[in-house]
Amino acid sequence: MRRLIFIFFTLSFLLSVEGFSQVKRQTEKNFMLQGEVRDGETNMPIARVNVEILGGQYTTTNFSGRFTISAKIGDELVIKSDDFVTVYYTIKSAEFITVRVEKAKLEEESILSKTSSAPSRDKFKVYLDSAKFFLKKDAQKSIEYITKALEPKRGATISKHENSQAFETLGDINLFWSQPDLAIDKYKQSLQNTKSVGVSIKLAKAFAQNKNYQESILAFQKLLKESLSPYQKVEVYEGLGDTYKATADGVKSVFNYQKALDIAKDNKITPKITNLNSKIGETYAQSGALNEAEEYFDNSLKLAKKENMQRAASEKNKVADFYSQNREYDKEIQLREETLNELKSIEDDAEVEDEALTPQRQNYKIANAFVAQEKYQQAIPYLEKSIAEADRKEDLVVQKDAVRKLSEIYRDIGEFDKATESYQRYVEVVDELYVKKEQEISQAARFTKEITLKQNRIASLENDRKLNESRYKLAFENQELIEKNNQIQKWIIASLILIVLLLFFAASTQFKNVKQQKYANNILALKSLRSQMNPHFIFNALNSVNSFIAVNDERTANKYLTDFSLLMRSVLENSEEDFIPLEKEIELLTLYVKLEHFRFKDKFEYKITVDENIHLHEFAIPPMLLQPYVENAVWHGLRYKDESGLLEINFQQLTSETIKISISDNGIGREKSMAFKTENQKKQKSKGMGNTQKRIAILNEMYKDKVTVKVENVFENTEGTRVELILRKD
Repeated sequence: MRRLIFIFFTLSFLLSVEGFSQVKRQTEKNFMLQGEVRDGETNMPIARVNVEILGGQYTTTNFSGRFTISAKIGDELVIKSDDFVTVYYTIKSAEFITVRVEKAKLEEESILSKTSSAPSRDKFKVYLDSAKFFLKKDAQKSIEYITKALEPKRGATISKHENSQAFETLGDINLFWSQPDLAIDKYKQSLQNTKSVGVSIKLAKAFAQNKNYQESILAFQKLLKESLSPYQKVEVYEGLGDTYKATADGVKSVFNYQKALDIAKDNKITPKITNLNSKIGETYAQSGALNEAEEYFDNSLKLAKKENMQRAASEKNKVADFYSQNREYDKEIQLREETLNELKSIEDDAEVEDEALTPQRQNYKIANAFVAQEKYQQAIPYLEKSIAEADRKEDLVVQKDAVRKLSEIYRDIGEFDKATESYQRYVEVVDELYVKKEQEISQAARFTKEITLKQNRIASLENDRKLNESRYKLAFENQELIEKNNQIQKWIIASLILIVLLLFFAASTQFKNVKQQKYANNILALKSLRSQMNPHFIFNALNSVNSFIAVNDERTANKYLTDFSLLMRSVLENSEEDFIPLEKEIELLTLYVKLEHFRFKDKFEYKITVDENIHLHEFAIPPMLLQPYVENAVWHGLRYKDESGLLEINFQQLTSETIKISISDNGIGREKSMAFKTENQKKQKSKGMGNTQKRIAILNEMYKDKVTVKVENVFENTEGTRVELILRKD
């Protein structure tokens, strides 16, 4: 009984190790994974979704919701957006994948219901995803979810990696809500737990946003010495460009932007290519290099149009500002008019986050362009549109500026009543705006205070975590003492594992030997069949010579022998080759058909056509593979025909990897040909055809369907025969 258990254990282990080794070999190979992201309810594709491999590549979905990313088996794919629940997908094969996402529920109860019965690890992930979802909507609620994620759970601890993720998200919250000083501290705490290139990049950006420019530059330069993915390299060089631009160092800024742009182009990171063209244009514009600025702005406009309407509108607004600074008002007005048209569609589909991309702001800037050209009457309608739109959307800042500008225009054109009326409205808006600003300042102070209080709770949890770590350390030391008492058991287990590994090695070696022997047997079989093909072919050809001699046609026999010797020399030269170029096989076949036609002039004509698109040198074929089919067509189909027949041999390109070889005749057909055979011939299958079929079977086994053959009648009355061979590249 014990022996049976041991054998079962050994076989199980061997199978698991073999399976593991196969999976490992597969996971070591990178491939381009293709997929799409769709809404789980509507099945509609979703564009501009973040798609990344944990610790690796990054991309976004296109308008059709599709993406392509470099990956390998076993990688974890992360699909995330603020609009839906983050999806984590483990890559199991290289096949096209479809990811359907669910809209995130805003109610706290729905999130809590998900965590009520989930394991601790899953709860942490749900809370963290919830924090990221509320990051741009409700900072306090986002921090509350991080607090819940970090709270100690019964029977579970927060790992360093999870702690790092939590503080990274906290830093993201602080950075988004314009608290870069707090973000710096949180990113540093995240890096203390787990080193991460992504967090280091965020820290360098936070330094720049907090105006710690030298610290930002040093952090980015340090990152360039690390092992970075192409996307991360683009981020680092772009960050350096942003920082140098903030310090008014245009030369270094453009240099780093250009480095980022080159990497983005090489790796086809399309969104970054657009942004970097725009940023280089802005930097040149600030430096006074207007021609260079206009060139890059033109590039960014063309690229932005290919992304989406909001991105195109945003870029047009930037370029319009550039034209405004350079007093090219007609170009500015044209771009802003286009932006207004696109904003009408954008506002119906999604909320526009950029404050400059609002109808009231664009109308106001168009009016300013007309005023700069002293076209006051044309400016007035745009100011009125701006005021109405700003009033509808409660945008007091734009409303204030537009009302004041309208008052000034009426004053300049002499309509003082309207100027006075507009100025009074301006005073009212200023008073209203003053009250609103006071409220915003009060709310900001209260917001900062509440955020600080909530983060103090996280600091307390961090201290508790460190205290727990010291307790765990003591527990681990105690565990080490216990492990020392189990050394003997470990030695026994190690010995068993060693024995199993030796058995596995022996089995693996035996498997390789069997495989090599099988391959050698196939090679030997092919050589044997080739050696049989040559005498068979020579015998048939000599019979033809004999027939010429029998009728005392010595001159014809001599001419036939001359051509036959050329054919034999070529056949013997290729007799030891497994494969010959297709071009050589066609030459041999042409010479053979010529000889057969020489003998049976009255019986058939022939036609050999080769597709001009075929690159003959790229295809290889076993020597004398086609000859038996042609021989059958002549000897068993066309020879018995009363009138002259036709033999057609056609080489046609199907794809870049395959060609079709068609051998067809309008002879008497296979059924009638059988009637002409003697009883002895019926019992014995054709030697040439039998060997050919065996060769094809062995080749297909060795080279994975190298050649496929199909034989069929040409006409419905069973006359005529067509043989089609599909030849593939090795």
